Amino acid sequence: MKTVVIRECGNNTSQSIYELDLTHVAIRDCIGCWDCWMKTPGRCVHNDLNIFYTKYLEADKVIIFSKTTKGFVSGILKTLFDRMIPLFLPYVEVSTGESRHVPRYTKYPDIEFYYEGNFATGEGKQIFIDYIFRTFDQFASKKIIVQSIEEYNNSLSEGST
Repeated sequence: MKTVVIRECGNNTSQSIYELDLTHVAIRDCIGCWDCWMKTPGRCVHNDLNIFYTKYLEADKVIIFSKTTKGFVSGILKTLFDRMIPLFLPYVEVSTGESRHVPRYTKYPDIEFYYEGNFATGEGKQIFIDYIFRTFDQFASKKIIVQSIEEYNNSLSEGST
């Protein structure tokens, strides 16, 4: 199984074909030019994520080790999510009761999203989990797991991951 790891915290190891270490990489912000849809379909004007895009689409599974900031994903992870729009077509379809971008490719990886951090309320935690599910549902991932890094580590010690 081909795995890509996106990391912004933790020291968990996993065999992967590619690792995007957000603690050492600066990702440029989307500038909203829409060139990735209109002028250079599927390609961003910034070149900083070209290898990531290729490996993301090649992967069967993407594992994300995320920190939380004020009950939400960090700014750099949100920037990465924003910059994934070239992977989709500039059209919208309605399916499962929602409007969503039409996938550009036939296959997208499954997602395992592990977060580090605490939430002020159980409702805040559920909003965070729902956001991650919805984001990767919109990104056409078929299987999505969202758990804390602590739960991930516990499953490793039990041998189930």
